[in-house]
Amino acid sequence: MFVGRRTELSLLTKRIRHITQTGTGLAVAIRGRRQVGKSRLVQELCDRSGLPYLYYTAVKGASTTESTTDLLAALTESDLPVDRALLPTSPAGGWGDMLRVLAGALPDRPSIVVLDELPWLAEQDDTFDGHLQVAWDRLLSRRPVLLLLLGSDLHMMQRFTAYERPFYGRADTLVLGPLNLGETAAATSLTGTDAIDAHMITGGLPGILLRWPAGIPAEDYLRDECTDPASPVFTVPEQSLASEFPGPDVARRVLEAVGGDTRAFTSIASAAGGQDGQVSSGTLSPLLRRLTDDKQVLATDQPLSTSGGKPALYRVADSNLRLYLAVLREVHNLSRRGRPDVGFRLFQNRWSSWRGRAVEPLVRLSLEQAALTGDLDWPQVQVVGGWWNRRFDPEIDLVGADRGPIASHIHFCGSLKWLGTPFDSHDLRQLREGSNQIPGFDDQRTGLVVVSRSGVNLPDQSVDLIWGPDDVVAAWQE
Repeated sequence: MFVGRRTELSLLTKRIRHITQTGTGLAVAIRGRRQVGKSRLVQELCDRSGLPYLYYTAVKGASTTESTTDLLAALTESDLPVDRALLPTSPAGGWGDMLRVLAGALPDRPSIVVLDELPWLAEQDDTFDGHLQVAWDRLLSRRPVLLLLLGSDLHMMQRFTAYERPFYGRADTLVLGPLNLGETAAATSLTGTDAIDAHMITGGLPGILLRWPAGIPAEDYLRDECTDPASPVFTVPEQSLASEFPGPDVARRVLEAVGGDTRAFTSIASAAGGQDGQVSSGTLSPLLRRLTDDKQVLATDQPLSTSGGKPALYRVADSNLRLYLAVLREVHNLSRRGRPDVGFRLFQNRWSSWRGRAVEPLVRLSLEQAALTGDLDWPQVQVVGGWWNRRFDPEIDLVGADRGPIASHIHFCGSLKWLGTPFDSHDLRQLREGSNQIPGFDDQRTGLVVVSRSGVNLPDQSVDLIWGPDDVVAAWQE
């Protein structure tokens, strides 16, 4: 089953139309974290297009000789060559020669060439980028071919098309993220709260979602998965950690600290410290930048208002990995020990409190999405965040503004209540008192928003917008 990705398929299909009309090639570099569905998307494109194609997946650690031999075998078995008898029986040299063989095998009509896990090729041959650039400029780009370059190492894929690299300016870039909330709802046949729960548990990763039985709520799903230690809800984040953070170094300790809901800089420095004390600022600052900007395993939240604010807060960007670090890893260990019942009770005990915090970025994104599509009464809103001071008293869950992190105008402030009781007058009073402390808040002009999992118990017209779980999901549905 293939779910979602309509936008991405449309963008790639547009490029197929271009190579068909012009007779010249286009290259697209597609990057995204593991299990996000890059290979599945591209295979779907190849199948739907009906074009002859070559799909080659690199092997980590393989030598140049092994990689070129594998590519030649894949080329021979594909439907690209007009005459297979013209292909060599073995690669004559390195990547330069192999790419010339590939170019010579391309048909006169449009075709697709996929090089999957491109960073693994560059790891074994520092000259690969240069050979690909030469082959593209002189041979491949002159043929009607769509060259798709895939990679899960986000930093290396960014460097591949960077200014100082040989392939700079030659490839379009497509960043593939997880499925959005609407696509998760469609994949699981769930609605409202159940769809949101499924999205937070799976992180929108197709490798987990496609194993979710249709219409099964989160707790029923987890109860069943606790009996299966090989379930992807456990193994996908476990493998991600093992591949990107194989050793117990400072980076791994920082990630573990943030995954345990230690979010402020000073708290992370203390929690990630070792026998010599907390991590120094000179070490932690560049490390956090690398984890957010290069690896993109962490995300940063800054207080949103009309004046600069501190402190910034960090969180694990992928909610499945975030849940694994906080809860599911211990559940997994119990499952491996043959105690699924104890593991499931552990999940139940921690799930509600974890969900109440973890749902915040998802609701903010949903409000942003609704604003950008014109479904909110504040069309000028471009960004939705939160606000807090250094004492974290108060903390305002939702702030809608024209830009961030320093806005010129605050359009609404709001509260998010994701517990089992309705949002009531006491909650509203706290929201109003806290909002008055936000720089840029105007009691006469700034709207009030409530997002509640269990409804509201308020007088009419006391707030400007009330959202429930169905509204959060609907923001992503066409």
